[in-house]
Amino acid sequence: MKTLPEVQAVAADTSGLQVIYEDNHLLVVNKPAGLATMGALPYVPTALDLARQYIAHRYNKPGAVYLGVVSRLDSAVSGVLIFARTSKAAARLSAQFRDRTTRKTYLALTSQPPEQPAALIECWLRRDEEKYLTVVARPNEPGAQHSSLEYRVLGQGRTHSLLAITPHSGRKHQIRAQMQALNIPILGDRKYGSDTAFPNGIALHALSLQFRHPVLPELLTISTLPPAPWPAWALAVIGQEFSLIPVTRLPLPG
Repeated sequence: MKTLPEVQAVAADTSGLQVIYEDNHLLVVNKPAGLATMGALPYVPTALDLARQYIAHRYNKPGAVYLGVVSRLDSAVSGVLIFARTSKAAARLSAQFRDRTTRKTYLALTSQPPEQPAALIECWLRRDEEKYLTVVARPNEPGAQHSSLEYRVLGQGRTHSLLAITPHSGRKHQIRAQMQALNIPILGDRKYGSDTAFPNGIALHALSLQFRHPVLPELLTISTLPPAPWPAWALAVIGQEFSLIPVTRLPLPG
């Protein structure tokens, strides 16, 4: 099978919300850190609000614009975020996320490297709703859920380490909690143990998302680089390690 690179980035930037890919079924954006996916305080814009405004303006749509939220990024996290433009696409994409058939790759900067250069990390996590935190738990604790991720160290700067992280479960704040459990909190993530500031959010970026198109027989991979506050050496390493074509399409059997 042939991989067909295709760039469909749109020259649209609505208050920092860059559109990476769109078709009749999907809208994929590069969410900046500091912007909630949805459900923020009244009159505080969210990525969902800005995406709806973009669709309404681009296609001259009167009235309410439908966009289905099928996955979320924490407010402090930047990177690839997907919306569904139809209810059929929303249902099919939600099923992929629920069944863990999508593949997400994140990048993180930490103040020091982990003990092992690469590892599979498995533990149990639960929510502490009083503190609005995710914490490591014992398997028999109420609300405990099995959580796993893989990481590998990509590079080491003068003061920071760069990690690629692939979660295998979708727990809230999972990466942030598991990095804290390894004693390598993500830069800027004061909620999870960091004592180092990071501009506009935390040094966690959703680099790429791979999923099956909800209608077409294609496997899509959508990618976007971390924003400007990330150090130049890290961006250089990322460019060497990953194909940074914004959109690749791999035909699948119909």
